[in-house]
Amino acid sequence: MSYRISGLDLEPFTHLFSLDDDALAALGARRQIADAKPGFPCRVTLEDAEPGERLVLVNYVHQPANSPYRASHAIYVRENATQTATYIDEVPAVLRARTLSVRAFDATGMLRDADLIEGADLHATIPRMLADTHVAYLHVHYAKPGCYAALVERAP
Repeated sequence: MSYRISGLDLEPFTHLFSLDDDALAALGARRQIADAKPGFPCRVTLEDAEPGERLVLVNYVHQPANSPYRASHAIYVRENATQTATYIDEVPAVLRARTLSVRAFDATGMLRDADLIEGADLHATIPRMLADTHVAYLHVHYAKPGCYAALVERAP
């Protein structure tokens, strides 16, 4: 089964890059400088930021469904991100290198399945979860911090 892993659209975050630290703090966000790699995974580019690179850490509603599973968490967005990453039948390195929580949701935002895996196993886990016809999409989370990493859908 063919699948697509997508980063977030950059546009909703671009206004944050021009804000000063006080304005970011008023929004519950913070500017950070990557000081290690890996460690600062951008949710737009699906790449780890390079040491010295500027990012914004912001809360993001990754599960907006009107269900008990509605959720948000902190995410990083690189200030020099230019386009949303899309991978077809391929797992980006930023996901392969980490322990992941994979959550399968139906079209109403209800949880259908979940698994805790090593990133190297994601390529095999995705088709297994998407084989359930009730599953509409998957959310991948970085298991240790629990934050949203990427969306997985069936590829057209």
